[in-house]
Amino acid sequence: MRYPRAHGKLMTSILAALLACTATLPALVQAALPAANADGWTLRKETDNIKVYTIDQDDSSFQAFKAEALMDTSIENLMAVMVNPESCVEWVHNCTKSHAFGDGHFHDRYAYSVNNMPWPVADRDYVLRIRTQGEQNSGEVVMELNAVPDRREAVDGLVRVDRSDTLYRFIPEGDMTRMVWIQHTEPNGAIPGWLVNTLLVDIPVKSMEQLERVTREERYQDHTLVYGEEGKLINVVPSKQSGDD
Repeated sequence: MRYPRAHGKLMTSILAALLACTATLPALVQAALPAANADGWTLRKETDNIKVYTIDQDDSSFQAFKAEALMDTSIENLMAVMVNPESCVEWVHNCTKSHAFGDGHFHDRYAYSVNNMPWPVADRDYVLRIRTQGEQNSGEVVMELNAVPDRREAVDGLVRVDRSDTLYRFIPEGDMTRMVWIQHTEPNGAIPGWLVNTLLVDIPVKSMEQLERVTREERYQDHTLVYGEEGKLINVVPSKQSGDD
């Protein structure tokens, strides 16, 4: 079924906004997400350094996606971006607002996000729990983001997304970093699954390309991953601050 070009652009914008703020991080993995090595992943798009796969979900008409990229940036620069609670607006396609809330800490924290949806779709908001783990021996960092919609009261005029699960893995490879991004979102509202699945693959490509660019900005340079006595990641701080400690 073909749609006018303007309609296709609108639906792409809608999907991008629905996925935007989930994206902004093993034992953390939720059962809702398929494993990275699960049978059934289908390669849907490949650029110079990004591959995007999709897979059907038994309990949903919306597919999950897996995006893999080898980024020309260090894991320190990447994590400096990822621990910034407002960085969603800098790199996730169509994310318009994001900030931390509550009394969380580095390993377990909360973020609130709002997406400015294209007319006539109502704006969406997300309440996310973000958990982070890292191992000094492997250098790998894992982040999990899950929707916890009841953690904050509903806001008039906004539609809250009540199911969204995201997993980020960052694996250092010399001066570069391999990123694996797995996500499944149930966008609330009357948006057909087949149309979302058709447009799904462009969102992680645009976002990961932008993320690599953002990591090169001055404010994300010269950071250090701080590990505790047992080799577990406990923080990401500017190198000067690490030296002062």
